[in-house]
Amino acid sequence: MKSRYFAGAVLARAGDEMTGPAVLLLAFAVTGAAVMGSVLMACLTVAAAVGGPAFGAVLDRSARPERALACTLAGYAAGILAVAAAIGRVPLILAVVCALAAGTLAPAVAGGWTAQLPMVVPADALPRASALDAMSFSAASLAGPALAALVTLWLGARAAVTIAACLVAAAVPAALYLVRSRSAHIRPAQTQPAQTQPVPRGTARAGLGHEVIAGLAAIAARPALLRATVTSAVSYVGIGMLLVCCPLLGAHRLGGSARGALLISALSATSLVVNGLLARRRWRHPPDVRVLVSTLIIGVSLVMVALAPGWFTMAAVAVDGAGEGPQLTALFAVRHREAPQELRGRIFTTAASLKIGGMAAGSALAGPLAGWSLTGCLLIAAGFEACAAGTYLMIRTGQRATRPQADIVGT
Repeated sequence: MKSRYFAGAVLARAGDEMTGPAVLLLAFAVTGAAVMGSVLMACLTVAAAVGGPAFGAVLDRSARPERALACTLAGYAAGILAVAAAIGRVPLILAVVCALAAGTLAPAVAGGWTAQLPMVVPADALPRASALDAMSFSAASLAGPALAALVTLWLGARAAVTIAACLVAAAVPAALYLVRSRSAHIRPAQTQPAQTQPVPRGTARAGLGHEVIAGLAAIAARPALLRATVTSAVSYVGIGMLLVCCPLLGAHRLGGSARGALLISALSATSLVVNGLLARRRWRHPPDVRVLVSTLIIGVSLVMVALAPGWFTMAAVAVDGAGEGPQLTALFAVRHREAPQELRGRIFTTAASLKIGGMAAGSALAGPLAGWSLTGCLLIAAGFEACAAGTYLMIRTGQRATRPQADIVGT
């Protein structure tokens, strides 16, 4: 287990998770409405969805992917600083440009890190490492919004966005450290058995566009991976709507918009606890089933959030974490099981980008919908979770996994 890998992952992901709530709080403080925050959040997320496949292709074709990862993290930190400087000081269109530029580099934080995990730990340690990697998301999701709320209360929302950028930048040395981790485990990774199922693949000399298409084609060619990816993308429309609603929930039900970030921390705390419990036991059922069950839990929780009065909203949001945490762990398990080595970077970043794209759509929808009715917006978000579950049931795999030895149990 490489502690520096996980320390860097938590730092970068805490900064990333802090960025969204901090931007929402800063935009709300400047304008007093949710629309500007919704627009900027959508720009950050949709740009990440577009940039992910290209970044995955760069990782796969790079002889030193850890350097590409470090440079991208540094650029992302600089982009967040630009967003902090732009909000309320320049026309909205310039702030949008800054958000779009920063968002294209965001996939380094999620898929970029996780795609390198098999190079950091030996194959027999991958199941537990994957569980811990998913838990790093939950830990970051817990720390990030809480920091955003606390720093906003003490120093202001603009300082919160700035500190988020500093956390991302602090992970750059850990990314560079992966070069030694790769040299320690590259041989075992290369001795994995050949794939029994032919897959689309891009060559080292292929153009970047062809390699991006190869990643998309690889997801489409594997029904189990396609089902998990599409289900999570639709599910994250509802999750994106919830995140945009959190400052309004804080203002309307908890006595202050900054307390809305604490709702995200409550969600993440539950996610972390539930993932910790799941990591301690072996599961008979494949992770695919957990994708469906967790999506249904998220849908129920959104109905509860829509109807809960006052501080009961905190408990309702916490139930959402009981779905989000296991959903992410199950997604990692499916991706590790289905992704061939030569397409791992593209599959992880492309799948993450599609999920982020769903969040972007939800963020864009939530601004006007929350202005119309906060309760109605959350009920519509629950409807998207129902659509996600329906999508899962519509996509049939028709076969068992082709790589049972890589199935992530106990996550």
